Amino acid sequence: MSDVLSAEPKTANNPIDPFLRTDRMPTIWCPGCGIGTTVNCFARALIECELDLDKVAIVSGIGCTGRVAGYLRLDSFHTTHGRPIPFATGLKLANPELKVVVYSGDGDLSAIGGNHLIHAARRNIDMTVICVNNYTYGMTGGQITPTTPRQAIASTAPYGAFEHTFSLPFLADSCGAVYVARWTAYHVRHLAKAMREALQKRGFSFVEVISPCPTLYARRNRLGDGLDAMKYYKDKSVIKNGADTREVGMDFQSEIICGKFVDRERETWIECYNQQHAKALGSRFKPYPTGFEEQHA
Repeated sequence: MSDVLSAEPKTANNPIDPFLRTDRMPTIWCPGCGIGTTVNCFARALIECELDLDKVAIVSGIGCTGRVAGYLRLDSFHTTHGRPIPFATGLKLANPELKVVVYSGDGDLSAIGGNHLIHAARRNIDMTVICVNNYTYGMTGGQITPTTPRQAIASTAPYGAFEHTFSLPFLADSCGAVYVARWTAYHVRHLAKAMREALQKRGFSFVEVISPCPTLYARRNRLGDGLDAMKYYKDKSVIKNGADTREVGMDFQSEIICGKFVDRERETWIECYNQQHAKALGSRFKPYPTGFEEQHA
């Protein structure tokens, strides 16, 4: 087991403290932001998975959620805007023993990084993608993203957003992800469980977390603070495990359908590579290691 756990001080009050770079605290996140809650859930998922933490790598892009990689005491890569998935793909193929996690926001992953998202899911690259969706670019001024609900006010949509939006669970599902779930920052136990299941899944897993941005999105739309968002998530969320992802889209202040939507098996990119080249090269072929057995040994 990694030194992360063995280094835990006996006086620690919080079981996730050993997972954090406490010298970098406090975080940049605003009061009421849900990103810190997701980090707590992620650390608890790591505890339950019992992975070798020396073989876990966190990759993030640019944005508020992109700062997660810098606060976790794991091997971390803070990459360029929209590019965490290709960085993570290269990392996984260079060292298949790693459990690679991409942790970023809706703008980074579905806008400038959208092409990488759909093709990583299509190829079934063995990685876990955690997308914190707060409907806005929180770090750069509150512009609309591909998930900003229609009618919502943003700095680039002062009269209300009018573009059709992505439903990220449907997008991930339709592109081939083997595990797809959505929860909110209110559903901490469900979210920690989903993260654990995603980490243990072979192939491309995707977890969306609906999270408040009280400073920009909520303020512009007069939705109150982070506590008001938690009350809204509690009242408006409906758990529908196994729901058809075509039916889980959201409108402005609408019902939020949460749950585990997809859990299936599919050959990973490395497995497909090995099968094809074994046929072509016969006895000369040396299989590419999948790394999955090593992760869960």
